[in-house]
Amino acid sequence: MQKRTIETNIEIYTFDELDNAKQSLIQKAKEQVSKAYAPYSGFQVGAAIELENGEIFAGSNQENSAYPSGLCAERVAMFYANAQYPEVAVKTMAIAAYTQGEFLSEPITPCGSCRQVLLETESRFDTDITILLYGTNHVFQLENVKQLLPLCFEKDSLKG
Repeated sequence: MQKRTIETNIEIYTFDELDNAKQSLIQKAKEQVSKAYAPYSGFQVGAAIELENGEIFAGSNQENSAYPSGLCAERVAMFYANAQYPEVAVKTMAIAAYTQGEFLSEPITPCGSCRQVLLETESRFDTDITILLYGTNHVFQLENVKQLLPLCFEKDSLKG
C-alpha cells in the first residue's frame, strides 16, 4: 500500500490587507448578489472575473423551479466572459455570498460543477486563475483552481 498526501495552500487575508485591484473585484462580486434570482434557496451568490486584458465580467446565481435548471454565479460569469473574449485568459475570480440579510462571515467555495468549469478554463488557456473567496471575517486566496480540485478530471484524463 502507498499513501499520498495532498495539500491545499490557502492564503488568508482581511479585506483591508488586499491590494486595490483585488478589493475592487470582490466589491463587484458583492454587488452582484443583489442581482441574484434566488427565491427558493434565499442564498445569493455573486462572482466577478478579471481577464488578462483588464476587462471585468460579473454574474449572479439564477435559480429555477425546475431544479437543477438554474446556474451558479461562477458559471454565469465565466461563460459570459468566455463568450465575449474567447481568446483571452482569465486572471482572477472573486466570489461572495449573501443570505439572511448579510454576507457570510466565512468564505464559500464553488460547487463541484463550477470547479470543473473553472478548471477547464484554466486548462484551456494554460494559465492559473487566482481565486478570491470573500467572507466578512477574512478572504481566502488560492493560487489556482487545482487548489480547489486537487484530484481533478481534465483533458489529459481522457488519454487514459
